Amino acid sequence: MKKENKVKISNLFLITALFLFLILIVRVSYIAISPTVDNIDIQALANKRTTKTTILKANRGTIFDNSSNILAQDVSSYTLIAYLDPKRTTDPDNPQHVVDKEKTALVLSALLKMEYQTVLDYLNKEGKYQVEFGPKGKGLTELEKDTILATNLPGIDFLEATKRYYPYGEFLSYLIGYAKLDEDENMQGELGIEKSYNKDLTGIDGKTIYQKDLKGYKISGTKELTEEKTDGVDIHLTIDNNVQFFVEEAINKVSQKYEFDELDIIVANAKTGEILGYASTPSFDPNIRDITNYMDPNSSIPFEPGSTMKIYTYMAALEEGVYKGNDTYKSGSFEARDKTVIKDWNKVGWGRITYDQGFIYSSNTAVVNIMDKYLKSDSLKNYLKKLGFGKRTNIYVPINLDSNKLSEKEIQTLTTEAKGKIEFKYETEVFNAAFGQGITTTPIQHIKALTSISNDGELLNPYIVKKIIQSDGSVIENQRTVESRVAKSETIEYMKNLMWHTINDQDGAGHAFYLEGYDIIGKTGTAQIASTDGKGYLSGDKEVIRSISLMFPKDEPEIIIYGAVKRSTSVNPLSEAVKEIIKNVSKYYNIYFEQQETQEDTIEIKSYLNTNLEETKTELNNKNITPVILGDGDTIINQYPINTTITKETKLFLVTNSSNLTLPDLTGYSRSDLEVLFKYLNISYLIKGNGYVISQSIPKGTPITDNLNLEIILDSKIKK
Repeated sequence: MKKENKVKISNLFLITALFLFLILIVRVSYIAISPTVDNIDIQALANKRTTKTTILKANRGTIFDNSSNILAQDVSSYTLIAYLDPKRTTDPDNPQHVVDKEKTALVLSALLKMEYQTVLDYLNKEGKYQVEFGPKGKGLTELEKDTILATNLPGIDFLEATKRYYPYGEFLSYLIGYAKLDEDENMQGELGIEKSYNKDLTGIDGKTIYQKDLKGYKISGTKELTEEKTDGVDIHLTIDNNVQFFVEEAINKVSQKYEFDELDIIVANAKTGEILGYASTPSFDPNIRDITNYMDPNSSIPFEPGSTMKIYTYMAALEEGVYKGNDTYKSGSFEARDKTVIKDWNKVGWGRITYDQGFIYSSNTAVVNIMDKYLKSDSLKNYLKKLGFGKRTNIYVPINLDSNKLSEKEIQTLTTEAKGKIEFKYETEVFNAAFGQGITTTPIQHIKALTSISNDGELLNPYIVKKIIQSDGSVIENQRTVESRVAKSETIEYMKNLMWHTINDQDGAGHAFYLEGYDIIGKTGTAQIASTDGKGYLSGDKEVIRSISLMFPKDEPEIIIYGAVKRSTSVNPLSEAVKEIIKNVSKYYNIYFEQQETQEDTIEIKSYLNTNLEETKTELNNKNITPVILGDGDTIINQYPINTTITKETKLFLVTNSSNLTLPDLTGYSRSDLEVLFKYLNISYLIKGNGYVISQSIPKGTPITDNLNLEIILDSKIKK
């Protein structure tokens, strides 16, 4: 019996062992065949334990101006740390921890510009091996680090990192934008060029992969796989460092003199669309990011533009063939069919005047009458859209991308540029839109639209990136791009003349921007600020945005300027800033002669109408002024300028009671001088070049007759 029991137990044992063995075989086979076990990737786990991967960090690209001055670059930055644990020190003569906390706090507080007690509190933290010193102890420069090390304080050390550095501070801040480290210690652009070109600037990290032993060393004989890094591109902007300085300096000066909420100015190359200067105030320093508004005022914040839009209403009428500048209308007010009364800015108008005069005086009722009698609302809307209003210019979209193939969502990830709103339907909305109310635009859109005037009807795409240089040395260049032809040459010439009189005539609405000797054309605008609740407009003299669209010289424009000031009681801060920019830019690019003007040089000129010529000449000679006499009469019947202040270089024209007119010596005349002279002489003429007259095809003293054809050559290279 006992023997049988023993045999039975053995069989059971064998069966059990066999069953377990089969399970083991199945398990081993599963492990061998399956890529995962219990949701764990066996191969990945093995590689992780035996494979070492080293990241080769790509360098972020540098941003330059058009002369290769650095505007943004990566630099080493340092975080200050202090070792508190006494166990770090093994040699008392060479301490490796903070020994004298009070002395250390005293020295560091002065260098870091921190409170002494705050620094001491950091140093007195219990149980800490090491401490940092908060925001002021981070992002230190190489110089700041060396200054602290020179104190030879025991226990002081630094952690090295990379930060984005902007050497000019607030200079061009909205356009450049800024980049900073994210939570994963990767540099990310968050505004401006840094944001829109972030992918290109970042580059692509590389890596090195090899097999390691238990101690982490590379296993001899195993292969090492390297994927090379691709550094970020370098970006060269169209910005001219000197022009940008002129713009920011002019803005700073008027900011100290006047009160206003905001001032924005863009300067562009009139022939190419390149942005040369681009500034707003208030601004911010991208190094410390003391930013209160994350939207670029020049491209991301649309506002109602006001009467600068009259330029394009008139252009639309000219292009439709319905405009007759010598036709007249009654200015002052206009009652729409819905009983809405639209008034001119001076409330009373100028009586019955021509439409040309309506533009020069900036009459709202002029454009309202044009829309009511001649131009259809759809024609105006389509023309404004043709000029680029109501859509982005895409100046921030990378030049290596086709913006036409990007979705709305993709563009929004690259830029905060706004489209503005060019929508109007009802009669009063149409009338308001014609003089720039009820629609919204951005400064950069105005720059684009103005290129159509400076390029004989061809509309250009403005741009801010001149070229990008890739890590392999290849270059992608941007260039002048014509989007479309939007106006005939005849339309452009007509508008240039209207814009010239707007600035240069004493009763022109833009005369605040007049500069003696500078051939400026332009149009001003004043728009009420819309109420935030969407119901009407804010009231008060300050609740307006005053703007200017201008270019110079008249016939061959080289520079375009658009500026706007928000909540100012007058146009003075804008006009003073823009005129200073014009002077500096003209001198820098040698567009006009340099003219020295001081307060001592200015002279008050009264009216000499109906006075004796010889007596007047004597009086003027005593003031060191030699007038230009037109005619051989003895009494003055016309004068330009009149009742104003002039400099010794200003031409004073006196017209006498005589029809015997002769051609004067024009040498040294400016283009604006010529425009005034030829109003009185009434002869055919052709002007070539920019600057001041160096030759005339008909000699001085020649009697003025109907068949005279005068050719005049100007040059900006010759100094007085």
